[in-house]
Amino acid sequence: MVVDKIKKRTNPNIKKNKKIDIKGDKWIKCDNCKEILYKDTIKENDNICPLCNHYFRISSKIRIEQVVDKNTFKEFEQNIETVNPLKSKEYKEKLKNLRNKTGLEEAVKCGTGKINGNDAVICIMESSFFMGSMGTVVGEKITYSIEQAIKLKIPLIIFSVSGGARMQEGIMSLMQMAKTSAALTKLDEAGLLYISVLTDPTYGGVTASFAMLGDIILAEPRAMIGFAGPRVIEQTIKEELPEGFQTAEFLLEHGFIDKIVKREDMKEVLAKLIEWHKGGDKNEKK
Repeated sequence: MVVDKIKKRTNPNIKKNKKIDIKGDKWIKCDNCKEILYKDTIKENDNICPLCNHYFRISSKIRIEQVVDKNTFKEFEQNIETVNPLKSKEYKEKLKNLRNKTGLEEAVKCGTGKINGNDAVICIMESSFFMGSMGTVVGEKITYSIEQAIKLKIPLIIFSVSGGARMQEGIMSLMQMAKTSAALTKLDEAGLLYISVLTDPTYGGVTASFAMLGDIILAEPRAMIGFAGPRVIEQTIKEELPEGFQTAEFLLEHGFIDKIVKREDMKEVLAKLIEWHKGGDKNEKK
């Protein structure tokens, strides 16, 4: 046959045994545009897709680097053991695996730091740890942070990312909603500023408690924010939801949040809000 006589073309400049080093951990797929992107490119762009401006979730470590002045963040030293009220062996094993994988003890990192020279208590939730779900330790850490803000008489800033209450801890997780809300009442009575920053996604018991109790509520672009998910709501009310429902843009339009802030502008906006609350902007000429 003619096909059998066709010879395979080869390039003498290419060595057959040469291996191409393409490491899988160097690439990431954008959930929005589905393009495969080089991780270093994403990192250099504030963890935002350069093609479609999709916001990737970031760790508390990266958030601190982006928002807090260098070498000023001091984490609160709290040795609190996560409870297992339902005596679930599976939950205990998941906690152990997550701690080994992420190097984190729990789903929130709390401490003090400076933002353009302004002191603040800062809490940053972790999506990589049980999707930022709020259990007893998360509730206690946030409550302690609120108490420290009152003691130090400085503003409180909380970055939320969460799927809601941690149901593996049963009713104990739901009690954190009331606990954190009560602590914020004391912060308000002390006349101190609380800025809540909502990132993608912020849902469930976190939304129903401290996340929506800020004096000023900010959100990142296109962050999904709500109590129950859109699918659950549609199945419950048997109606089609409006386009863009539960996005930060939808909530801004309907008065649930105060401002949408791009990631690259977040530090400057937070600094100005703190300075204005103190009675002026130190960068402005008097």
